[in-house]
Amino acid sequence: MMQKKKVLFVATVVKTHMMQFHIPYLKMFQEMGWETAVASKNDYENPADCVIPYCDTYYDIPFERLPWKPKNIQSYKMLKKIIDEGNFDIIHCHTPVGAMIARLAALSARKKGTKVIYTAHGFHFFKGAPLLNWLLFYPAEWLLAPVTDVLITINKEDHARALKHLHAKRIEYVPGVGIKTEKFRELTIDRDAKRQSLGYGEKDFLLLTVAEMTANKNHITILKALSLLKDKEEFSNMHYLICGRGEMWASLETSARELGIADHVNFLGYRTDAPELYQVSDLFLFVTLREGLSVALMEAMSSGMPIICAKIRGNTDLVDDNVSGVFSENTPEAVAEHILQLYRDCEKRKALGQAASEKALLFDEKNVLQQVKDIYLSV
Repeated sequence: MMQKKKVLFVATVVKTHMMQFHIPYLKMFQEMGWETAVASKNDYENPADCVIPYCDTYYDIPFERLPWKPKNIQSYKMLKKIIDEGNFDIIHCHTPVGAMIARLAALSARKKGTKVIYTAHGFHFFKGAPLLNWLLFYPAEWLLAPVTDVLITINKEDHARALKHLHAKRIEYVPGVGIKTEKFRELTIDRDAKRQSLGYGEKDFLLLTVAEMTANKNHITILKALSLLKDKEEFSNMHYLICGRGEMWASLETSARELGIADHVNFLGYRTDAPELYQVSDLFLFVTLREGLSVALMEAMSSGMPIICAKIRGNTDLVDDNVSGVFSENTPEAVAEHILQLYRDCEKRKALGQAASEKALLFDEKNVLQQVKDIYLSV
């Protein structure tokens, strides 16, 4: 009997990375008859909840997001043993720290024929990034590129930088991780009933951001923008919904109170009904500071939402300015002006949403899966 081929997926964490982005790929490998394994940190509040679909073997590795943390030495030793004994045909690694450790741990295995693929979900070094990011992450990527059989980038800026500066065996561009656009395009719900369940009526104008509450996601700029509008007549029925949770939650609540807009901001926390929230909201706001290729932005586009977003890497791959969205400077004044303009222009909102929905089809999961499958079969 022919021995099954084996693939190992490596990422820093399970819940907030592996489960969000890679289940379709594990499924694809199992459907091709491969044995699948995952090496990643169990980041569930209840560890028993960590059940990964389409995964034959799971290894809980205590990765830390910061490279210099002591547990990463332990993680390297554990992962090297797994790889040396595992006889994997392909190792596909993700996230900066997980990918660094995986490529170091796979040095011996590569000499025996194991192929190493690394997907960069947005380099931490980019135009405008902090100097520390360039000092820490760029040298690591430069040193590890030659022991990377395929480097996959998911936005055009990273792809251009990789081609120019990193010397991996192959460098490929794939448009993101893919999303099921039909899940959002074809969803039908009772809009009025859903709004009522959230405490809003037909005439309320709902602004939505779906993003974890971290400094990078820059919710504070939107809160400040809304505070600039609070004396406008239009503000009376504006409400800002924040879907997500994170370390900035408490400080953002404090800021909303101090800015005098707390009654117009709803911190929804983690939600499983994001597709429905897209459907019932009027405008998607996404002024983050750094992205690879945002899944939330692609979901909002697939839902036909008009969008105001920052003109940054990744977003520029997705949005055509004033066609499928509106780029805004990352200042409260600029964001406030764009919100007010689109509030007053229903026809433009409809046109932007329609164009966004059509553009999102380019990033459909089916297209992306096929591109990645072709890479897997060619290494």
